[in-house]
Amino acid sequence: MFKSHRYGLITSIVGIGAVILLLLVYRNLAWHGLIDHEIKAHVTLTQVFSNTIWPRYAKFLVDASRFSKAELQRHEIIGQLHRDVGRYIARSSVVKIKIYDLTGITVFSTDLAQIGQDKSRNSGFISAKNGAPVGKITFRDRFDTFEGVIVDRNLVASYIPIRISDSAPVEAVFEMYADVTDLAVDLAEHQWQIVFWVGGSLSLFYLFMFVIVRQADKTIQKQKEQRLEDEAKIHYQAHYDALTGLHNRTSFAQRLEEAVKRARRGGRMLGLLQFDLDHFKLVNDSLGQSAGDQVLRTSAKRMQACVRESDMVFRTGSDQFAVIMESLRSTEDASRLATRIIKSMAAPMIVNDQDLMVTVSIGISIFPQDDLTADMLVKNSDSALHLAKQEGRNQYQYYSPSMKQQALERLEFESGLKLALQHDEFVLYYQPRIKSESEEIVAVEALLRWAHPERGLVPPNSFIPLLEEMGLINSVGEWVLRTACQQTKEWHEAGMSRVRVSVNISSGQFRIKSFVDMVQDALDQSGLDAQYLELELTESVLIENIDSAIKVMNDLKQIGVSISIDDFGSGYSSLNYLKLLPFDFLKIDRTFVKDLATSEKDAAIIKTIAALAHSLRVKLVAEGVEESRQMEFLRSQDCYEFQGFLFSPPVPSAAIPDMMSKQVVRRAV
Repeated sequence: MFKSHRYGLITSIVGIGAVILLLLVYRNLAWHGLIDHEIKAHVTLTQVFSNTIWPRYAKFLVDASRFSKAELQRHEIIGQLHRDVGRYIARSSVVKIKIYDLTGITVFSTDLAQIGQDKSRNSGFISAKNGAPVGKITFRDRFDTFEGVIVDRNLVASYIPIRISDSAPVEAVFEMYADVTDLAVDLAEHQWQIVFWVGGSLSLFYLFMFVIVRQADKTIQKQKEQRLEDEAKIHYQAHYDALTGLHNRTSFAQRLEEAVKRARRGGRMLGLLQFDLDHFKLVNDSLGQSAGDQVLRTSAKRMQACVRESDMVFRTGSDQFAVIMESLRSTEDASRLATRIIKSMAAPMIVNDQDLMVTVSIGISIFPQDDLTADMLVKNSDSALHLAKQEGRNQYQYYSPSMKQQALERLEFESGLKLALQHDEFVLYYQPRIKSESEEIVAVEALLRWAHPERGLVPPNSFIPLLEEMGLINSVGEWVLRTACQQTKEWHEAGMSRVRVSVNISSGQFRIKSFVDMVQDALDQSGLDAQYLELELTESVLIENIDSAIKVMNDLKQIGVSISIDDFGSGYSSLNYLKLLPFDFLKIDRTFVKDLATSEKDAAIIKTIAALAHSLRVKLVAEGVEESRQMEFLRSQDCYEFQGFLFSPPVPSAAIPDMMSKQVVRRAV
């Protein structure tokens, strides 16, 4: 009896000890599993963030410490990022996000009050900065989240390095807080169930063990299934484009590297094609983002329909795509695919119940003849793509060795442009505009030149397209406007009170919300009377958003400046809209003036434009006048002003006073 009791007692004690030990082990494993699961999920989410949202804000956030705490909290870009992050963490367990730069300063937080805090000594930040993600679980009785305050919650806080790939340097540190309260409650409930059953009856010990093991197995299986589902979803988001369903930029880099290795081992050819949709920005600006998204989806489907089963299509940027062609028999395979895609894209797309024509430019590089590495194949096909766009778009071009030198020269040119404004290398030349009746100078057009330290005076057509591609056209355009106003005011103070200045406005400048304020500020700072400033707008600028254009032009007219439509006839404008635009001058494009003496069609076009200008009661200006007979014909059409080499080429500002003082135009030979 005693032995049985002792045996039972010992067995019970052993059983209780085993259960307690199991409980502790289970609790430890469960908590660590929960933390590890959340850290892995946060690492993958950070990878998605690095490939989608981070590139748009990286430059700003990395250098954000230059702002004060108050400036940073109120900054417009922080507001934009706040909205993007809100969409990014929607429908996930993440309740709060913070971003630290490499000095430990909080450059962004969904809790704006925390922006600017110094966390450089935080151990989690230090670990993530060194490339190792870490996390811990904590309980908060009150916690501020993206959507409001939550109370009595268990949170997993993770510090994750932000970088493009595992081998890339860390650019910043992500801190994520995930709400795991429900899982923690589940774990706690399971633990209390164990205690209850052990304390209730040792006679049910083995049954209890069976139940708890089964319960634990179900819980672990459920967590495993949920983790696999989450990992699959996050993997898709990290490697596929959500809009088109194609592989994304991250996947492109990995797959191209793998394809190059296979081609090298097998001694086979490999083709890389990179695409750009021609003038896609105009589609977005004129028809809206939803129409642009529809164009991208349709384009992706057409490209997929053209490729072979072994080829892979990627979306690598906003309107950029790529195709990897393995096992090429010859370069003609790549040519045939490029031709198929160009023909397929040429078919009209129905967008917003209207036919839309979208073309594509393609650059092609071939392994191994063009290069042996994935990076160089990308750069070479990009050079070929740039040539295809330069040659008129809607075509394909192969990479050639000469493009490498051209690319280096272009890179050097771009580097110089970035510093040109800072180093005062831009100058303005002025071309006089002559009044038809008196042949006196009544206006000058400000024309931008680049005084390159080595190449000398660079004409605008060599660098203005690059300024637009590099996003510098707005700052340079503002400099032109302010400089032209200041120079004209100086001429007025020197006695040339009748001359006005005309300044060309780019589409990017015209779309800036503060454009009218910028014009007013340029007038105020220079002291120039608004009646002596004329802004030249092209037809393409106006038709992008006609309602907005009319409003801006009316606001400019309220200031008192004059407005001219430049290069009229070379674009695609609607006469129905033209009558609504408040402008003062209509400038005939020089292409119609050039062959005026020998082309009856050009003469007829000018007569039509003149009749249109007179009926709209605006003044007609002709540019590109180089011969006396051109001037006489234009004068017969009541042309108000002339501009061209017949009177004067563009000259430095110092030459204008001498020309004005004589008040007799010396015609150029």
